[in-house]
Formats: sequence, C-alpha cells, structure tokens
Amino acid sequence: MARLTARRRHLVMATVSVLALAATIPGCVAMATEDTGAPGRIQGTGKSDGKPGGTPGTASPGAGRTTAPARVSAEISHGSESKGKVVNITIDDGPEPVWTEKVLGLLKRYDVKATFCIVGTRAKEYPALVKKVVAAGHRLCNHSVDHNTAMDQRSEEYQKEQVLDALKMIRDAAGKDVEVRYYRAPGGAFTPYSREVAASHGMRPLGWSVDTHDWQNPGSARIVETVKRDLREGPTVLFHDGGGNRSQTVTALEELLPWLKDQGYAFAFPEI
Repeated sequence: MARLTARRRHLVMATVSVLALAATIPGCVAMATEDTGAPGRIQGTGKSDGKPGGTPGTASPGAGRTTAPARVSAEISHGSESKGKVVNITIDDGPEPVWTEKVLGLLKRYDVKATFCIVGTRAKEYPALVKKVVAAGHRLCNHSVDHNTAMDQRSEEYQKEQVLDALKMIRDAAGKDVEVRYYRAPGGAFTPYSREVAASHGMRPLGWSVDTHDWQNPGSARIVETVKRDLREGPTVLFHDGGGNRSQTVTALEELLPWLKDQGYAFAFPEI
C-alpha cells in the first residue's frame, strides 16, 4: 500500500481526535468555536461569546432518574425566560451560613425568586442550606467544584471534572430529583468544551449582563449605582453570597429590591 502523505496523515489524525472527543460527552454535537479575548474566557460583562442563540432545551432530570439529561443550548445565556421589564437576580459563590441566610431572608421579604450559582465544595459542606434555597423556590446553577477562575487554561479532562463533579455534589446536597438548570464558569472562564459538557447534561451556560463588582466590596452605594446605571445592558445581574464578607451586598439588595419593584420591574429566571 502506498505510504500516506503528510497531509493525509494529518486529516486522519484530526478525524480520530474529533471522534474520540464526541465519545466522551453524551449527546455531543459540534462545539461552537467563536471566542474573543483570551481563549474561552468571558470578560467582565460575560459577553465575549456574543448574544445567546440556538434553541433552548429542557432542564436536566435529577440524579437517580432513568432517562438521560436533555441537552440544552451551549450558547451563553444573558437573557430572561420571561418577556417585558424583568430582572434576573443571580447569587454566586455560596452557600455560606451567614450571608446566604441573610440573602434568603431579603428575597423572601420582597417575594423575589433568584438563581443561586453554587460551588460544589460549599454544597457538600452546607447541604441544609442548599435544600433551603430549593425549598424557597429558587433555582440552582452549577458554579464548578472549587471556583478555579483559571480552569479555562487547564486540560479538557480537568474542565469536565469541574463541571460534572460539582453537579453531583450539588445534587447530593439538594436531593436527587432537584434540577440544576445552569452552569456558570468561575470568573466567566468558559471554553467551548466546558460549555458543551454542561449543555449535554442539561445545564445552560449562564453569563451576566450587569456585574455589580460586589465581591470587591466597593461600598453598598456603589453597588446600587452600578445596577441602576447598567440595567440597560440586560436583565441578568451578578451578586455574591460567598467568598468573603457580603454585608455590602446585603445592604445593596435591601435598597435595590424594593426600588426595582417601584420602577415596574418583575423578577424572573435566566433563559434556558
């Protein structure tokens, strides 16, 4: 048999690599390749992959069910599943006993539902708090195993473990039938691969429209000002209940939640 040319050998190897990757992800389809800035990283607004697209799917069945999770779009979600003048409140990095409890209390007082982006190791440490979030009617989002903001620079195997191991930790804490509807990469460190892993397990990659920078503790007044100024950018607002002292976030939410209602905003969940 004639010896393969270098070009033909390259094409064969590329084909084998693609097939091998597809075999590792249930329901895998061709992954999006568009990115801007650092590879796979979402910049401060969570928008480097452009506006959300594709056809939204249904949420993942809970662990323990016999059916495979339904695949959802791998495009990063920035919008709301509800139309009109709405806000999607998202809360990251918990649960944490002091601040998650305070945030839950405020949300209950103002009858607001939110999406909690939960770190796997924190869910494992505080399962009762995860159950409390679910019992209050809020939605869950997978925020990786341990919030490594450089995970987009690591191997695909590492990224897969960060997404799927965290999913198991959150489900173990929340209950086997509780749906984890979203995946938000720590610090916005998405890659096409991690988005596909999440989407193939029923979790829509979740970006944000307004970054309050509350994790930097800029002062509650600055947090409030940022939200009021930047809401024109889109409905999904990023807050934190973990990762440090979140008293400024709590104070800001105490002012913002009634203000948003007075301005005619309704509260909704991110699109799936």
